[in-house]
Amino acid sequence: MNKSNNYCVIMAGGIGSRFWPMSTQKFPKQFQDILGTGRTMVQQTFDRISKTIPPENIFVITNKEYANLTKTQLPEIPEENIVGEPVMKNTAACNIYMAYKIMAKNPDANLVILPADHLILKEDRFLEKINLGLDLASKHDVLITLGITPTRPDTGYGYIQFIEENGNAYHKVKTFTEKPNADIAKSFIESGDFLWNAGIFIWSVKSIYKAFEKYLPEMLNQFGSCEYNSGNEEHCIEKIYPTVTKISIDNGILEKAQNVYVIPADLGWSDLGTWTSVYENTEKDADKNAVKSKYILTYNSKGNIIRIKNNKAAIIDGLENYIIVDTDKALLICPKNNDQLIKNYINNLKTEKKGDKFM
Repeated sequence: MNKSNNYCVIMAGGIGSRFWPMSTQKFPKQFQDILGTGRTMVQQTFDRISKTIPPENIFVITNKEYANLTKTQLPEIPEENIVGEPVMKNTAACNIYMAYKIMAKNPDANLVILPADHLILKEDRFLEKINLGLDLASKHDVLITLGITPTRPDTGYGYIQFIEENGNAYHKVKTFTEKPNADIAKSFIESGDFLWNAGIFIWSVKSIYKAFEKYLPEMLNQFGSCEYNSGNEEHCIEKIYPTVTKISIDNGILEKAQNVYVIPADLGWSDLGTWTSVYENTEKDADKNAVKSKYILTYNSKGNIIRIKNNKAAIIDGLENYIIVDTDKALLICPKNNDQLIKNYINNLKTEKKGDKFM
């Protein structure tokens, strides 16, 4: 495998509304240091992959609104590698866009596709699996996904069922299942042939082009009308983006294609989708409170995640299993069990005209 053919695309376009009030439309979670490590989520993603792929081969695709924020946070990446989408169209559009763009530079390119906002604790193992995937993608017409060894019957993740193949480090995918209910998730875990879908993909530009040709030909042709890495690219993309179908790469391609393989991986992975998942992955004190400030006192309070901005002093008394997040403009106090409702809270703030400026 020629390593100079290896590229990475970091997808950093989401709004992360379940992380309100820290994550807002102007400053979404991938550009925040949610875990308090000193590096934002997109910076951590870059740090991880740059150990195996050089910065000049790393691209970021994000919302046009966040292009400057991305440039500020990732000065190591060439400016022309930071690409802004004019409108959000889910993941199929951004994948074929980036495949065309990189294919115009290098028709032998192999791509790693990474979400910008995941936690991966076992970095060495992650890089080992990525390199295995790149090697396979460079030799075969395959679409590869990393499947996370599940630790519990979580209903918030998609699942991948695979067909066991003698001692191989990768397996043919049988089915994809989007977020199942609790009973189905439990039966998946018990069967032993299901993995969590991490949304981390590896393929060559040739293989993904072929897959679009077969399953999303209209989208392939729409993007095929642009001239990439030229002065005309932006104008052409602005014109076609509003017209393309809004569909995920999973629904549009991977659920249909016959050449999808999964590499099982135990990575210490979390997609950090909710405040509860941040709580689970953060250091806690003796009362199991996740607190990132020395100016906070807690009494009769357990199991809380507390984030208070600007070194403000705070006293929390009598709360158990709560999310308490204070920012310059907003305050959230809600039970951890209700963290999936935060999106609804924001919508209510908007519809009742109480909080547009805090979004």
